[in-house]
Amino acid sequence: MQSTVAVGSVTELWRYPASSLAGERLDAISVDQESVDGDRMFGLVDVSDNEIARPDRDVKWHKVPHIRTRLSQARELEIAIPDGDWLAAPGAESDRAVSAYLGFAAAIRPFRRDNAAPGFSGPLTAERYRKAPIHLLTTASLAQLKALHPEGVPDPRGFRPNIVVDMAAIEGSFPETEWIGRKLAIGDLLLTISEPCRRCGFTIIAQEGFDNDPAILRNLVRHNAHNLGVYCTVDQPARVEIGAAMRFI
Repeated sequence: MQSTVAVGSVTELWRYPASSLAGERLDAISVDQESVDGDRMFGLVDVSDNEIARPDRDVKWHKVPHIRTRLSQARELEIAIPDGDWLAAPGAESDRAVSAYLGFAAAIRPFRRDNAAPGFSGPLTAERYRKAPIHLLTTASLAQLKALHPEGVPDPRGFRPNIVVDMAAIEGSFPETEWIGRKLAIGDLLLTISEPCRRCGFTIIAQEGFDNDPAILRNLVRHNAHNLGVYCTVDQPARVEIGAAMRFI
């Protein structure tokens, strides 16, 4: 039975067309059984050894989250380096721009051939990982992190959620970490919370508006067993819009 009492509402929606690059903030997302539509379709690789970008592990990739991404109306990837124009990707021009920005030869590559524009015949790259269809994060957990680390900036972009739910802070609690196994309705979307999201070094990397901050991860390790936010599986696919209410089922 679905609760009639909303415990929060959707305040941000994100997809990440290219893994490790900046996400695309949207007013609505379509969620199917496997993922958010348009999420993690491409990777960025070092051309010299085909290594996929790992900002969490290697400083040479730390500028990658500053590269913006979006999908065109034709569902084709476009990227922009800071202060640069939007460029179609994959492509020679976009790869030159990314390589110049990073300081070494790099290239955008699709994970599957049908992700790229028609006629693309270049190489593919393997997906780094796929944990779960949805990553959900609450503002209550961000508020708890801020309470533990007042000088820090717990910006959602550092944690790469798909859905950010606005809910009242609960003193001393990262609430969604305590919901493992529970079922949620977000509008018409039905989810099961499957596991906590274990954080990595990506969370400390600077992005536009906030600086490198190792204390973000240190506090999550110390106070929430490395975790912030949760992964969810999809019980009923649906379109989700900003403002949709979240209820327990």
